[in-house]
Amino acid sequence: MMTSYVALLRAVNVGGTGKLAMADLKSLCEAAGFTNVRTYIASGNVVFRSGGTEDQVRLDLAARLHVHAGHEIRVLVREAADMAAVVKRNPFQEMPPNQVVALFVDRPLPADPLAGVTGLGTERVSLGQREIFVAYPDGMARSRLRIPAETEGTARNMNTIAKLAGMAGAI
Repeated sequence: MMTSYVALLRAVNVGGTGKLAMADLKSLCEAAGFTNVRTYIASGNVVFRSGGTEDQVRLDLAARLHVHAGHEIRVLVREAADMAAVVKRNPFQEMPPNQVVALFVDRPLPADPLAGVTGLGTERVSLGQREIFVAYPDGMARSRLRIPAETEGTARNMNTIAKLAGMAGAI
């Protein structure tokens, strides 16, 4: 049975680090046997179908990216339905979607959403299921907020998450 997935790559094509052409990402996914591969914007977002489990897909893609790039590239994978559920679980629905991000992580979430957080100003933080939601009412550019999980996870704003969920659900 084939499942629709979204893969999110960490620190790709952001601030001059981790350059990876989306055409190369698509080719790597196709070489892994993934089908209906589509990338979205040049920041490491790809949707596809695979018969593998979430863990199998993540490990396979991470290994191929490591060989291609010569260094580890963190990969987080979610089923299309999980991405759509993140949009619905957004606890900050009243905020513009470009001012709310979900930080996707593959490790247990802290019991307290503010555990280890530094630089908190006007931002609001809330735990999801496998993500941490952050609202930036004054915008991300001025924020000094640091969340320990951000070193292992990767964040996308709600506009991007909704677009990826829709793309993955349509393949």
